[in-house]
Amino acid sequence: MQFNRKLLIIAIIVSLTAGFGGGILFIQYKTTGTADATDFIKQLINQEANQPDNVDFSLFWDAWNTLNKKYVNRNKINTQDLVYGAIKGMVNSLGDPYTVFFEPENSKKFQEVISGAFGGVGIEIGKRNDILTVIAPIKDTPAFRAGIKNGDKIIKIDSKSTADMAVDEAVNLIRGKPGTKVTLTISNGDTKPIELTRETIKIPTVEWIMLEKNSKHIAYLQIFAFNQNVDSEFKKSAEEILKSDADRLIVDLRNNPGGLLDSAINLAGWFLNRNKTVTIEEFADGTRNQFTSDGNGALKIYPTVLLINGGSASASEILAGALHDNLGIKLVGEKSFGKGSVQELEKFSDGSSLKVTIAKWLTPSGISISEKGIEPDVKVEIPSKDMEENKIEIGIPDKDPQLDKAIDMLK
Repeated sequence: MQFNRKLLIIAIIVSLTAGFGGGILFIQYKTTGTADATDFIKQLINQEANQPDNVDFSLFWDAWNTLNKKYVNRNKINTQDLVYGAIKGMVNSLGDPYTVFFEPENSKKFQEVISGAFGGVGIEIGKRNDILTVIAPIKDTPAFRAGIKNGDKIIKIDSKSTADMAVDEAVNLIRGKPGTKVTLTISNGDTKPIELTRETIKIPTVEWIMLEKNSKHIAYLQIFAFNQNVDSEFKKSAEEILKSDADRLIVDLRNNPGGLLDSAINLAGWFLNRNKTVTIEEFADGTRNQFTSDGNGALKIYPTVLLINGGSASASEILAGALHDNLGIKLVGEKSFGKGSVQELEKFSDGSSLKVTIAKWLTPSGISISEKGIEPDVKVEIPSKDMEENKIEIGIPDKDPQLDKAIDMLK
């Protein structure tokens, strides 16, 4: 299968306004001539071509006919809603939170999500153990300012329980017009409602500062997202670092939920020689596509440590895996989120669509990111209690145990 890489994004479905569709998913848009719901029913009834030979639909039609004959409010039955419900049930039976069917209205909203034309609260969300979970709060957003952290569980959105709620449905509920409010009930030990005011989210991309420790000059480089600005901003920062008196480098990917695949490959090229494997795309039949670096490896001259945590996902995991497997760069912090799968968005003629997982991403050494995440070489946990009591300030030396460990390793 050939992909137009310009149409591929990694998206952990986002609840923010940004120039990228978020982390987690690689999406290819595909419009087909699939018939509408009514024609679909007729095709099944008539058992026309392209129906699977080994599937007996008699039970489905027995249930369909029973509802239409016996349901007490059968005069209110909308047959198209029944079709959509059946499709959703079929999709949900896969147990994959990233394979989702969208009815026409929600399909349109999803297009807005991945185009960034909406307001939000600044969190990346996903499923962990079938529970809606915060992957990462985005710096200087309503969620970040309210103290929401990666790993927090979202129990309710306004008054609606998130039990069995799809990620994409949660996104639709959380996002909205800037200036409006949404209440998230958060659980992380205690359970409490947090009211947030939606706003247009501006995501910082790359920042760096010089840290001096024991006569060493360490460039501390934070990458917050892999959006459309990251290539140019990283280039600017990398050139500044190369011209500085830095002799060590720390790359911080904590709470970075991902973004553009091409950007992950381009950034890897600043560390890797040309044609080194950055990531591998593996399909159900075992077919693999290999993505390689195309840079000059200018930053490989520095002894480097890379920081990750549970908020590092998709593009972050791809970059971390590439630098770890190719260069042996040590990873410090906590296990990454574990989201690296490829989705294709199939658009149907009635306006509905199906986002379906078609492949998964592997590190150069063949580890499945989705199945295992990325384990740090040196594990340094930050207790939630310390975060809640403001004992920890991420990115501040002597107040950030993970950063302090990285600094210590570079002495």
